[in-house]
Amino acid sequence: MTDNNDTSQRIGRFGGLALLALAIVFGIGGSRIEYAFSSDPLGPRVVPVMLAVILALLCLIYLRNPGKSEGFPSGQLLLRILAVPALMLVPVLLMEPLGFAASILLLTTGVGWIFGAPLRLAVIGGVCQALLWWFVFAYLLDVYLPSGLFG
Repeated sequence: MTDNNDTSQRIGRFGGLALLALAIVFGIGGSRIEYAFSSDPLGPRVVPVMLAVILALLCLIYLRNPGKSEGFPSGQLLLRILAVPALMLVPVLLMEPLGFAASILLLTTGVGWIFGAPLRLAVIGGVCQALLWWFVFAYLLDVYLPSGLFG
């Protein structure tokens, strides 16, 4: 029979292993980014690979001593947690046809609503987030963003 602490540590290690797998996939994906060498001496690979290495190191530290964690979610909380990654696929698939702003609006409104915001406030938050990130990427960072139907 296992006590509560062993179960808690197993749950923590499961989360640590999941994040470690994500770090590895993220690092491999980042290392495969192709770019013109003349664009930047370091290129766009540095940031994703660096973040992947940092995440992997933190995961290894956490796996060594996971500490206490809460029990595995169930019921409505589990459904909400699973709904977020599923919802993240929608903006990715609709980014080109709808555009960046509309996709981010759908994502942030949906996440707010999933986690209990009234629909009106979720939409207001989604509009604010869409405008903020569009401004940051389009004007501050000068990144091309698909305009979709609204462009």
